[in-house]
Amino acid sequence: MVQDLKWKAKANRPESADQSQYHIRCRPGDVSKYVLLPGDPERVGSMAELWDTKKHVATYREHVTYSGDVSGVPISACSTGAGGPSTASALEELAEIGADTFIRVGTCGAMQENINPGDLIICAGAVRYDGTSDQYVDAKYPAIANQEVVMALIEAAERLGVTYHVGIGYTAASFFCGQGRPGFNNYQQSWMETIMEDMQNAGVKNFEMEAATVLTLSSLFQLRAGAIFTAVANRVRDEFEYKGSGVEQSIAVATEAVKILSHWDELKKRSGKPYFFPSLLASEVQKEKEVIAPK
Repeated sequence: MVQDLKWKAKANRPESADQSQYHIRCRPGDVSKYVLLPGDPERVGSMAELWDTKKHVATYREHVTYSGDVSGVPISACSTGAGGPSTASALEELAEIGADTFIRVGTCGAMQENINPGDLIICAGAVRYDGTSDQYVDAKYPAIANQEVVMALIEAAERLGVTYHVGIGYTAASFFCGQGRPGFNNYQQSWMETIMEDMQNAGVKNFEMEAATVLTLSSLFQLRAGAIFTAVANRVRDEFEYKGSGVEQSIAVATEAVKILSHWDELKKRSGKPYFFPSLLASEVQKEKEVIAPK
């Protein structure tokens, strides 16, 4: 049954009388500042299983949202569906109700020979062929991950002892032709035959479909974002192997990264600094030593 909500007469930014957002059906207070963004709606529940508390907030269209906390840190997850348009709608509406830090958690196809199915890839930036981000800003504007989110993901991966890579990804607007695969009935254009080799030569790590949208919009809106992927294919070796353990690892790393970011955010607040830098951790350790040192 279609929900019969009372919508305000604002076509530019529709929301209901209680500020429920049009696509995600969440309102202020429903989500935390830290939000994980899987593409698959079914993956949201798996993410929430790692938390200490969890609550289903909303399900509408491709967007499933849960909120809870992990180790005392508020956390949320909202599925975006596949591709840039639905991802952009979700991110905009989540930001509208208070979220400001996003971690895209998804799967990808590796295009470097040394990346195996099951390995994780931390995205430092993305080649913008998502199509959607072009609707927001000039094509030469970069899709760059926030440095704090990247560092937190690296720290989390090290803590959990997983195999990971860091680098630039390629966000395509389609799963088949846009990633150099032939379409139905072996449909192809000449540029599709060289796209992967060109990106390999440029050192690009992987194909996926949402990161450039998340990174570009977050930068434009002065929010924080990063991304982590599980490789389910190696395109060079023409291998496809969906490893559930790798997906579980990416979820665990993203969750651990949220806890790390929360800690760093508290350090920034106490020190009055706008950005995190490693010396803040050293200062914290020194202060703890001074407190416990015998007088």
